[in-house]
Amino acid sequence: MTFDKARIIVLASRPEGAPTADNFRLEERELPALGDGELLVRNVVMSVDPYMRGRMNDVKSYVPPFQIDEPLDGGAVGEVVESQADGFAAGDLVLHGLGWRDLAVVPAKGARKVEREIDGVEISPSTYLGVLGMPGITAYGGLLRTAEFKPGDAVFVSGAAGAVGSLVGQIAKLEGASRVIGSAGSPEKVERAKESGFDAAFNYKDGDVRRQLKDAAPDGIDVYFDNVGGDHLEAAISAMNLGGRIALCGAIAQYNSTEPPAAPRNLALMIGKRLTMRGFIQADFRDLVPEFQQKMVRWIGSGEVTWDETVVEGLENAPQAFMDLLTGGNTGKMVVTV
Repeated sequence: MTFDKARIIVLASRPEGAPTADNFRLEERELPALGDGELLVRNVVMSVDPYMRGRMNDVKSYVPPFQIDEPLDGGAVGEVVESQADGFAAGDLVLHGLGWRDLAVVPAKGARKVEREIDGVEISPSTYLGVLGMPGITAYGGLLRTAEFKPGDAVFVSGAAGAVGSLVGQIAKLEGASRVIGSAGSPEKVERAKESGFDAAFNYKDGDVRRQLKDAAPDGIDVYFDNVGGDHLEAAISAMNLGGRIALCGAIAQYNSTEPPAAPRNLALMIGKRLTMRGFIQADFRDLVPEFQQKMVRWIGSGEVTWDETVVEGLENAPQAFMDLLTGGNTGKMVVTV
């Protein structure tokens, strides 16, 4: 294999509504010469994530938008082919942010060396994109810090079979939740949520979300971890107990929408119930990473936390994997092997 050219997925055009294959293009581009402080990395596995849909719009946000005719990027784990940076050597495995390509010239300051084994627990490369990576710290910090979870809380999680939601439910149980309820989009995903430790779960496609949540949580909920928005958020507000907390992680129900969302229509209930609703991003929890990783390695080593991956093979199939992710075509973390 030669290392002078990279295969790269670029943004061909901005989506209007749901992305299509025409919004992406696979190209081959020359790699720049390796400079001081840089690494040449052969990617092994890359991530596709819901937040990437927002970056396809030309709007100001907490991360810059993708540019037309320029490469997409995102989390990836790869093997160092050549190093011009102290502390890194050929063969090292690194986590970095230049996915959507098979080869990348990565600044060493933007890469983190990762281990294949921690405390006797074997760690696959894709684990650093899921349970031990961004979804894991998002679930941990969003629940414990943003939602101010307390032992004894009843917790509702939307997107309960997704990369983040599935972990939120398990962490809540391990940290002492009285009851954990999840919603998902198929009977198989509902069953998987129950297998992973949720006390109850329902298929939001089976009927009114508010009614199903009330049936699953007759005593109400104290925490809602929102990955969906829309009718789920409205239902959660109705089910909230006095002093409840809502952590806004995502709103995948409206990422592809071209119309304003119709819900929630009951925000006035937050006043009398003294509810707190707070948005967050995973970068808010950098100080929690050592604590999180120590706990999570122990939990996965003991089998107390389980996780799923939906694996798509081939860089050329990354756009389809991303589009499938936005329509619920994954169970757990969606990754693409490069």
